[in-house]
Amino acid sequence: MDFFEQQDQAHRQTRKLLFLFLLAVIAIVITVNVSLALIWSWGFGGAHGSVAPAYPRGFFLVNTFVTLLFIAGGTLFETWRLRDGGDAVAKMAGGRLVMPSSTDVRERRLLNIVEEMALASGIACPRVYILDNEDAINAFAAGYHQNEAVVAVTQGTLSRLSRDELQGVIGHEFSHILNGDMRMNIKLIGILFGIQMIAGLGQELLYWGTRFGSSRSRDDKGPPLQIIMLAVGAALFVIGYVGIFFGRLIKSAVSRQREFLADASAVQFTRNPDGIGGALRKIGGLTAVNHCGSRIDNPHAEQLSHLFLGAARPQLLSGLFATHPPLEERLKRVYGRNVAFLDASVMSEDTAAQKELPEGVFGFGARNVEAMRQAAIPPHSAINMNSAQQPGIVSAQTDERRKMSFSPVLLQAARDTQSACALVYALLLDSNQPEAFVVQQNLISQVANSQANLAQQYLLEIEAMKNSVRLPLLDLAMPALKLLTTPERAQLLSVAAKLIAADQRMTQAEFVVLAVLERRLGPQAGRSVPVRYANVAALRSEVCLLLSLVAHSHTQQNIAEAAFMRAAAILPELEFNATDLMATASSDFFDVRQALEKIHQLAPLAKPFLIRAMLAAAARAPDVHIEAPVADLLRGVCAAIDAPVPEAVVNAGGNSSN
Repeated sequence: MDFFEQQDQAHRQTRKLLFLFLLAVIAIVITVNVSLALIWSWGFGGAHGSVAPAYPRGFFLVNTFVTLLFIAGGTLFETWRLRDGGDAVAKMAGGRLVMPSSTDVRERRLLNIVEEMALASGIACPRVYILDNEDAINAFAAGYHQNEAVVAVTQGTLSRLSRDELQGVIGHEFSHILNGDMRMNIKLIGILFGIQMIAGLGQELLYWGTRFGSSRSRDDKGPPLQIIMLAVGAALFVIGYVGIFFGRLIKSAVSRQREFLADASAVQFTRNPDGIGGALRKIGGLTAVNHCGSRIDNPHAEQLSHLFLGAARPQLLSGLFATHPPLEERLKRVYGRNVAFLDASVMSEDTAAQKELPEGVFGFGARNVEAMRQAAIPPHSAINMNSAQQPGIVSAQTDERRKMSFSPVLLQAARDTQSACALVYALLLDSNQPEAFVVQQNLISQVANSQANLAQQYLLEIEAMKNSVRLPLLDLAMPALKLLTTPERAQLLSVAAKLIAADQRMTQAEFVVLAVLERRLGPQAGRSVPVRYANVAALRSEVCLLLSLVAHSHTQQNIAEAAFMRAAAILPELEFNATDLMATASSDFFDVRQALEKIHQLAPLAKPFLIRAMLAAAARAPDVHIEAPVADLLRGVCAAIDAPVPEAVVNAGGNSSN
């Protein structure tokens, strides 16, 4: 199943989540009413000599209303508290943001692996957090949207795993990013908090019940008010565990199969079962030492348990109610056989440094190919590595044939916030237009004179590379650029737009850079777009404009027409013919932006057909390599509609070097 099918399944899982939440609420409301009715009967039913308890008017209605108020209020409060998405979740788990420019050996290795995966998938490089106080092996990805995703790993993951094993863990987490799991997982945090609010109310009543003395006289019948408060508090606290029960049930129903899928994706991405497999085996080995090799000690561990790679708490309720599948079962699916656990001793920093790739060279999974050959791993495992490859993830075999290299100067610039801004400006400078170039330099100088000098320096480095490496470089700069404040982001986007307007025209390359910047740094960057169109038939004119734009990347009219008709054959329901090919030379890029905004609202299962059509239009002929300029255009389109970059486009970006 590919990226888009998984996104669609994630939407359906959300509906399943809401159904289970409704069942949990109904069960809690019934339990609360029954419990309070029994307590009222015991405490007040016989206070005036009556045999049958006389419930106050609206007794059950008030109980139900207050219960729903607590659940809804808790859910809304926690959802609001996590409004910052992945960053809020990482901080809630005790995470520390790793600066993109970090030179710590272990942190640098982690950052490099995340950068490799981002380049291979064509999405913005996520920010990285480390849970410094957690010595176990665990990790998670979180965020409402892939544009604001974060990846967090424990200190134990950094210190106990080899590079290949850490790469497998990151591949597992990128699967959650690409498959649309993150948004559902954050919703689940808020829902579970609301369900478990009743337990919190019970704890408060227990607390105040122990503080108040009895308020009844000796002539009153029934137990004292203090005892009633304690009884109600204890009942609500127990009832709260009904919420925990349902929380575990919901998490297991939603997350268990997703963990199997993420394990499979990690093998598929890295082409190395010993990556994620070795990490899981070390979790098992560490469990034999401390009883939970993936245990998280943070107070919010139970609330966040469904996000993690491994069980964050000992799984006392196995089977149906376990939040994660058993390690043995996961390993058997990875290797196709039973395997032993591994020792998870802390590795020295020298060992970590020896395993690192040369700085500036990105070759995701390249070293794993030879390891697989030596281990004689068959091409078909229990995970079916021959299945259709996830769009945007470059296989290790492909990556063995090519590596993507960046100038050390540009790489360092991409990892620092201020120099990353200068790098963005350099991507938009045009030294071939002398008059416009002077205007552009003056614009940058008005913002920061030092950045103007840096931009010129970076421009020389960029001009030595092919255009197809420019957008990957922008992807690498995203963690540093996201450290900008909201006003600083607005200023960056404003200056970028003015730099483009300096020569009174917008080229295709400039449009692509601006589209990526706006989607990843603009005010709407972290927000998901609602699905409004079920299929491409509802957007015929917008799809026609987009395919025409791609087809006209071939300057000869006959080649453009042939490319357009190849694309039309993939979308027969639109009934395109040669006369539909639009003359995009006179088209305004504002029209293209509006078309992309609508296409972004396509259902997940409709987008792959559009992407296949664009790929067909991008090549000069079937099975022909995609050229760099159109590869950049496709990267920009994929960024605008939140789709991973197809492998053919990533490969087109990898044929350049310094």
